[in-house]
Amino acid sequence: MAEVVIETSELVKLFGSRRAIDRVSLRVKTGEIYGLVGPSGAGKTTLIRMICGLLRPNAGKVTVLGHPVPKEFPTIEARIGYMPQEHAVYRDLTVAENLLFFGRIYGMSRQKIVTHGNELLALMHMDNLRDQRADRLSGGEKQRLSLACTLLHNPELLLLDEPTIGLDPALRIAFWEFFHSLNSTGHTILLTTHYLDEAERCDRVGMMKLGKLAADGTPEQLKALLSKDVVAPSMEQVFLHITQPPQRYGGGAK
Repeated sequence: MAEVVIETSELVKLFGSRRAIDRVSLRVKTGEIYGLVGPSGAGKTTLIRMICGLLRPNAGKVTVLGHPVPKEFPTIEARIGYMPQEHAVYRDLTVAENLLFFGRIYGMSRQKIVTHGNELLALMHMDNLRDQRADRLSGGEKQRLSLACTLLHNPELLLLDEPTIGLDPALRIAFWEFFHSLNSTGHTILLTTHYLDEAERCDRVGMMKLGKLAADGTPEQLKALLSKDVVAPSMEQVFLHITQPPQRYGGGAK
């Protein structure tokens, strides 16, 4: 069996009386692209923030790269790249200065930051924006810069919260080609997404509803949950089947 990189056990997170995460047990293996899908408020962001040690659970356990989180997160921090939903860049710094700042946080030398940063900017088609201030970038350019800063120290595990939100279709495709190229070199990726076509590109998918992990499996395994009468089942149909009340679903699954 492949090594388990992320494991949560009966994880619970409360915000006042609201149970944002409700006994979620999840396993992500080495080399997987695992997608978390669910409607707004389902708990995707809360779960990923607990996995990267930013939120403490009220109950349950989180283990990342063999270490309990958040207790031993500093031990593994350099092996992880976290990209939050909001653009994780400093608006008053240039593109190059942002890369330098984040590289220094991870103890990289200036030469290594410049070399790897230039490679990433070329991949992101941002070579000509190196001296542009971040507050003058478009939304898609800020998203690309945020991803470049996340990847700069070459983390083995990527935690990406809505990495393609707001991007045009061509740029979303480019991001996914990049994710698969990273994955082919041994990187493990856990990401959240609202786009169900992106769920098709994942090795495994977890569908969340009201803080619970309502379903988990490969795209084909999840499609098999639908009625045999459904012709050419899609992830959209699976999503509706799992997250919506039966009377509201008109996709043919019972």
